[in-house]
Amino acid sequence: MEIGSHFFKLISSFSIRTDRSSMSSGYPQLDSSKATSWVYPKSDSFAIRDYQVDICKNALFLNTLVCLPTGLGKTLIAAVVMYNYYRWFPTGTYCTLFRKDIPSCLLTFHCYTGKVIFLAPTKPLVNQQINACHDIMGIPEEDIAHLEGSVVASKRETLWTEKRVFFCTPQTLMNDLTNGRCNPKSIVCIVIDEAHRATGQYAYTTAIQEISMHSVNFRVLALSATPGSDARKVQAVRAINF
Repeated sequence: MEIGSHFFKLISSFSIRTDRSSMSSGYPQLDSSKATSWVYPKSDSFAIRDYQVDICKNALFLNTLVCLPTGLGKTLIAAVVMYNYYRWFPTGTYCTLFRKDIPSCLLTFHCYTGKVIFLAPTKPLVNQQINACHDIMGIPEEDIAHLEGSVVASKRETLWTEKRVFFCTPQTLMNDLTNGRCNPKSIVCIVIDEAHRATGQYAYTTAIQEISMHSVNFRVLALSATPGSDARKVQAVRAINF
């Protein structure tokens, strides 16, 4: 089934339910009308490859470490996953719940806007992913923030509130989490490029640990062409991220 002229629409293989405890604590809320499906791009400039579609489907619903050689589409996979979480968790809303036994008892909570984050250690990798998210998947530029080191802390705090999709280094994310500029509860998806670096006390590791202290309601997609020279090293990266 198609949606528009640029995407295929695929039916999600999971059921939608409302988690009231999630609402009451302000976590971003899933848009159930959109979450019954996920979308994948179609274009004359690239072929639809079954392995990429399968990886995307898996990564949407399970924390995933994607190990592919350079040139086989990790950037596209990340863009698809990021776009669907952007689509599923729209702008923050006020949610009203009522008790069936006491219809007049209304409870209203503010739910955070869902934040999608792409982390990379270098500026070229960040720029490559920004282009993919905008050009391939069509995420509006006005919803995107590139948090370079030159962006002052006060401006970053404003961007964390106003924008929905973020591109930065793990060091910048960790700094903003530690100093309260980024609310960890608002994060719904985080993509880690060059994931083989996620060992020891590297900022990838500490950022995931910091977010996990406040929330378990976020998806992790890790990408690497060289996850490790043996199974032990690969498992070390996998264990830290998941």
